[in-house]
Amino acid sequence: MPNEKKNCVEYLRHAEYYDLLPTFDELYARSSGKEEFKDLMGLILSRQNILLAYRELKANDGSMTPGTDGLRIIDIRKMKEEDVVQKVRKIVKGGKDGYTPRCVRRKDIPKPSGDMRPLGIPCIWDRLIQQCIKQILEPICEAKFSDNSFGFRPNRSAENAIAAEYRMIQRQKLYFVVEFDIKGFFDNVNHSKLIKQLWAMNIHDKALIYTIKRILKAPIQLESGQIIQPTKGTPQGGIISPLLANVVLNELDHWVESQWQKNPVTENYKARTNSGGCPILSHAYRAMRNTNLKEMYIIRYADDFRILCRTRADAEKVKIAVTKWLKERLKLDISPEKTKIVDVRNRYTDFLGFKIKAYKKSKKYVLKSHICDKASIRIEKNLKEQAKLIARPREKKTVADEVKIYNSMVMGIQNYYGIATNISIDCGRIAFRVNKTLKDRLGINPRTGRIKKEGRDLTSIEKERYGNSAQLRYEAKSHEPIYPFGYIRFAKPMNCGRDVCSYSISGRARIHDLLECNTALLHELMRTQVSTDSIELADNRLSLFTAQNGKCAVTGEEFMSVSEIVCHHKHPKKWHGGDRYQNLVLVSDTIHQLIHTYDNAEVKELIKKARLTEVSQFEKLNKLRKKACRKPIDAITKEIVTNGMTKKTKTVTN
Repeated sequence: MPNEKKNCVEYLRHAEYYDLLPTFDELYARSSGKEEFKDLMGLILSRQNILLAYRELKANDGSMTPGTDGLRIIDIRKMKEEDVVQKVRKIVKGGKDGYTPRCVRRKDIPKPSGDMRPLGIPCIWDRLIQQCIKQILEPICEAKFSDNSFGFRPNRSAENAIAAEYRMIQRQKLYFVVEFDIKGFFDNVNHSKLIKQLWAMNIHDKALIYTIKRILKAPIQLESGQIIQPTKGTPQGGIISPLLANVVLNELDHWVESQWQKNPVTENYKARTNSGGCPILSHAYRAMRNTNLKEMYIIRYADDFRILCRTRADAEKVKIAVTKWLKERLKLDISPEKTKIVDVRNRYTDFLGFKIKAYKKSKKYVLKSHICDKASIRIEKNLKEQAKLIARPREKKTVADEVKIYNSMVMGIQNYYGIATNISIDCGRIAFRVNKTLKDRLGINPRTGRIKKEGRDLTSIEKERYGNSAQLRYEAKSHEPIYPFGYIRFAKPMNCGRDVCSYSISGRARIHDLLECNTALLHELMRTQVSTDSIELADNRLSLFTAQNGKCAVTGEEFMSVSEIVCHHKHPKKWHGGDRYQNLVLVSDTIHQLIHTYDNAEVKELIKKARLTEVSQFEKLNKLRKKACRKPIDAITKEIVTNGMTKKTKTVTN
């Protein structure tokens, strides 16, 4: 029987490496119990939390983007573990004025609408500090956040937000959608209000509050070189910015919920819970509809939110009330030209790149959705540009590279927009025009053209997804498949389970399985510091331990103590073999000596000590010896003594 596939959430697995899951669980439980937090800076600057922050930061593509100091993650990678920990603590402690972040680099990037979006890129050490803070704050804030918030949160996504809107329009018959647009939200967050909201969440650690204030007020260096001092806003691009944005708008979520979904009236009626952990309050709602209460439901993804109502009159009042509330409570302005009420029975409503409408079918209204017009134009333009690059690759890129980029774009678009009910129509229309560009640039002539019906064998994933498509073609030079953009079927969007939570044992049951290796030894290995090891090697050592199930890569025997574990460089460091994961392997101390020794007598003794008896073990050992520029061990003439018995090994071909 094959092994059962295990659930794994990457950031939870990393937290397991550093033994922080119990800490996060405790923070979440305390926050749910409305306890106050006065001792968070100790957790934030703990060795384990800093090392986990490094782990998460290096996996982020943005870690290779330099800030105003020009440093990137590779400049931290070679430092020793303890040096990184001490430097983070020293930076946060600061001098006379405490923590002083360096200038944030401002970079303007184009938005799909044609406008420019200002991104703030903090320096790499400030990003590491922000990641440390985020890891501790997130479990606390998650216990306070609304179920109607879907953006930049664990276990929630744009798909869940679209599924919620589908459900409300299709099943609850809420046809009036109030589309809100906050003017420059990230640039206009009120610092004082944000700090008060953190305090209201029982985050009463004054040292942490001070540090967050300093992050918010970090100077910004414009592309012209000019430096400005911000008085409001939190830069898009900062690691902690999405979490702080959710803190700001969490108050809006709960205020809207208090008007209907969680109105005190609902407490007077019995409620049951569905399979997804969502309370069913139909009895309460039925009674509330006979009152003057306004029926409204909010769906929010970051600063983009919609409120759905049952009648136009309610929608009109909601629009006025929310606009006024945002101005008075959060000091945020609404864009009048982009904020409107849409009756989805007559017009489309746009949300997160989708356009949604209810059309009449027989005696009821049925929901349909498409890729929105702006997104459709952008997708077609980008695919055509990439199609042209297949014909004429960029400098330092091969044809195969450009085809792979095109394919990744196709899969990415299909994965995101596949939940649009009319996705096959939209993709078919776009594919018709993109395929014309491909044919014009590459040619379809059977003899001279570069688009062929045959090429390399498809991978299992490619076969499953595109293997039955008559539209599948191959590029002749690279033999790479060109994924058919028009070959796609609608996939029903998934609702988020309200009982799923990353920070409780019961909440993780459906999404994550704990490690099955010797976690006590893993954590002991994590806490063991080697003065000569870089932080990169120390972090990769933990990954290798779990990947190898806590066993030696050659003998397959389980490690019993940290002292016998050696992290071996396949290509020696003196020959430019670095500390990257692919160049490392965990072996026992005896095997490590066997890899490097020249002496034949010593080889015999070490083979006996390691109890090597299998041909496969010698093959693995010789492979490592070869990479270390050592001669392979000839196993033909060696007698291996194991358990008092002498055995002749079979020939090992190297």
